[in-house]
Amino acid sequence: MVVTGRFALLATAAAAVVMFVVPTWVGVLGACALLVALLLTDIALTARADSLSLTRDPLTVVRLGRGTEVELVVTNIGTARVRGMLWDAWPDSARAEIREQHLDLAPHTRIRLRTTLTPTYRGDRVAGPVTVRLLGPLGLAGRQSRVDVPARVRALPAFRSERLLRSKVKRLHHLEGRNVANTRGQGTEFDSFREYVAGDDVRSIDWRATARANDVLVRTWRPERNRHMLMVLDTGRASAGRVGEGTRLDSAIEAALLLGGLAAAAGDTVDLLAYDRRVRAEVRGAGGNQLPLKLMHTLAGVTPQLVDTDTDGLVRTVIARVRRRALIVWFTSLDGPTVTEHLVPALPMLTRRHRVLIVSVTDPDIAAAAGDRAAVYTAAAAETVLAERALVQESLRRRGVAVVAAAPDQLPEALADEYLELKQSGSL
Repeated sequence: MVVTGRFALLATAAAAVVMFVVPTWVGVLGACALLVALLLTDIALTARADSLSLTRDPLTVVRLGRGTEVELVVTNIGTARVRGMLWDAWPDSARAEIREQHLDLAPHTRIRLRTTLTPTYRGDRVAGPVTVRLLGPLGLAGRQSRVDVPARVRALPAFRSERLLRSKVKRLHHLEGRNVANTRGQGTEFDSFREYVAGDDVRSIDWRATARANDVLVRTWRPERNRHMLMVLDTGRASAGRVGEGTRLDSAIEAALLLGGLAAAAGDTVDLLAYDRRVRAEVRGAGGNQLPLKLMHTLAGVTPQLVDTDTDGLVRTVIARVRRRALIVWFTSLDGPTVTEHLVPALPMLTRRHRVLIVSVTDPDIAAAAGDRAAVYTAAAAETVLAERALVQESLRRRGVAVVAAAPDQLPEALADEYLELKQSGSL
């Protein structure tokens, strides 16, 4: 039972009137009896919580940085009018605009209560119980209860680089000969013959076709299709480092989404593995137009783990899942000690069977600090970091491992361009 503030005011007024007319003790008893009767009557006439039906969608999806409306449908299934208040409990990180709603429903009527949520980080937000306080006709008292109405809001990665996807796919189609001309790169899918021109690789000459024709003919190839790619996201301690407006993992996810969408357009099969000391998320055998959305749902709840990544375990997991030759795109940090002690010893197991591409996000603040002549010591430290990173990248390239390293806002496009270069050259 809930007693409202209106009851306290009425009690004071009634006591004053009764005490003025009749003796003190009789007046007090009379006032109490009157108010108790009013209170009991108000409670008896108050609608019960089970006269309300509360429903809403169990899952609402929104991209990070955007707002979305969630709707709570309240239906009065009873025979009495319902008045009161309703509180919808959402976590603070969901940033709910409206938490308190007024109720005034006639029998067998329905109302839709909407509130806007703007989540502050990726992942699911689970709604708490809905608190309903129903008041009687006099507003003196009421009933309060909590109702579980399961719902959650999933904040997907922002995927701001999606604007680049159309132009990259257009370039891919051009390489495949869909728009202007067939590529002259070294692919593996035969396309057609054409006349030999100066500068062509003599190994592409088809001597049998040449013998049947009056000119020297060479074979043209389409870039490779139906290849297999595995994207590996290191979710260990290093991925929690702040770079720009987010973490290293946030930047890796953004680049992985663009690469996945481009690979799906190229007809490749894409797998994804998020790993530190165990598998945190996984996508296997995905492709087609729905791949980017599937990747976003899978990666929505992936967060950095404050543990050191088990590199050997990661490599074993990759080898166990990928049997045939594939492109392994490994999102990780290129810090000197990490590469020397963990990454380099593990790479030979992968490079013997697969093409490996290391992707790392760089901190633009370090590059900016290197050119700051006013802060000499800071600039010297930044130069040391940049030189160490350059040595690490050169060391990896000498081992046959391609490296893409760029600032957060440039990494998705740089990775997409590298993938297109590999497709064109037939290196997959």
